[in-house]
Amino acid sequence: MKKVAVLFANGFEEVEALTVVDYLRRVSLHVDMVSIGDEKNVKGASGVEVIADKLLGEITESIDYDCVVLPGGLPGSTNLRKDERVIDYIQKMDEANKYIAAICAAPIVLHRAGLTAKAKITSYPGVEGQMKGIDYSEDVVTVDKNIVTSRGPATAVLFALKLAELLTDEETAKGLKEQILFPMISDL
Repeated sequence: MKKVAVLFANGFEEVEALTVVDYLRRVSLHVDMVSIGDEKNVKGASGVEVIADKLLGEITESIDYDCVVLPGGLPGSTNLRKDERVIDYIQKMDEANKYIAAICAAPIVLHRAGLTAKAKITSYPGVEGQMKGIDYSEDVVTVDKNIVTSRGPATAVLFALKLAELLTDEETAKGLKEQILFPMISDL
């Protein structure tokens, strides 16, 4: 079974983080909600508090995971970016050619880790100004090699569906789309 780590910092964007956790668990992936703080309780940007499954310090090998997900939100993204352990973690994941996914403002973490120089990315509009010298896309979800990025809260469903497809297969992702009634709105 493939494993995913979703990193939670205080100020995370709730929709982006929890949509990914929910949808990837629905396709039978092992998803750990990982707090980068000293405790498992983490408060989102809108005040929703979650209890993580693990602390970042409890993960001994980053490459035990097939994917790491960085939710956006402020100050969640800046809290992820300033944590040296997070930067080290995603650099090790990149060296192992594992998927690294970031949404909304979280691509600033990828930029600090030096990963935006090697892949086309997208982000919340305006965040690209904080990342000099990048190959920027305005697509809703951008996949380039092992880097997956998306725009923001409204794109969280598409971001999670793309991750489900990459980590499982097209048929499983199609089943998830049907389960969540995505075909009802895909033509809107």
